[in-house]
Amino acid sequence: MTDAYSTQTLKVSLSSGVAYVVIDNPPLNLLDAALMKDLDRFADAMSGDHDIRVIVFDSADPDFFVAHGDMTAADDPAAFVGLPVAPGEDQALNPMMRLHERIRSLPQVTIAKLRGLARGGGAELMSAMDMRFASLERAGMAQMECRLGIIPGAGGTAYLPGLVGRARALEIILGGQLTDAETAERIGWVNRAVPDAELDHVVDTLAARIAALPPGVVRAATEAVDSAAESTTQGLRKANELLNGLFGEPAAARLAKAALAAGAHTRDGERHLEALVDDIT
Repeated sequence: MTDAYSTQTLKVSLSSGVAYVVIDNPPLNLLDAALMKDLDRFADAMSGDHDIRVIVFDSADPDFFVAHGDMTAADDPAAFVGLPVAPGEDQALNPMMRLHERIRSLPQVTIAKLRGLARGGGAELMSAMDMRFASLERAGMAQMECRLGIIPGAGGTAYLPGLVGRARALEIILGGQLTDAETAERIGWVNRAVPDAELDHVVDTLAARIAALPPGVVRAATEAVDSAAESTTQGLRKANELLNGLFGEPAAARLAKAALAAGAHTRDGERHLEALVDDIT
């Protein structure tokens, strides 16, 4: 795969273990058939790419991340259900659900950079990702489907309870109102709401830090956290299994020795341990 390429609706660049994906589907960045197919093909390519560890999703439109799903699908439900998206996935799910589950299951860490609005299927696409960061001044999210006589149909009812809790998920879904970035951060829908001028720096710095972690660490941490969602006991057992595997890798012993040599286990070193660790990696 080349370092930069474009599809009908996506602009992709690859750099130092990070894939930067800019959604560009004018005039509104609707989650229509074209965007769904491009995202599906991109996710398929990423599923076997071991060189890419982080994927950052952004938008070319400063007003809309993804506006929402294509409402014209209501005129022809059969055509929507028949969209060839994630054909190997659970065919009991509709194409949007299959797409979002494919993205949610990617081996890379997925991060959404929200500078504008994301409603309906656009908000559900973000909720399927591992992390979300929002512009304090510009971002907003909503699940407005119930006001249109349906329910969120692209994963919102499944993803939101784990992010914000059952009661707040019902408030978002049944209330159908726009959630601003500050509120989204407070209830857990986004990781952080930061000033718009700082959004790129915050997300890109985090992505670079994750991509620079030793081999196997990103996937192990993600699997351990996901396993704990099933049960605490299962999560602990899985974490112990993964931890033992990482202890067997050369990086663990090398980095521990380097940390000790740099001042870990000393009073001064422990006061600034994060900076100490950054300097040795």
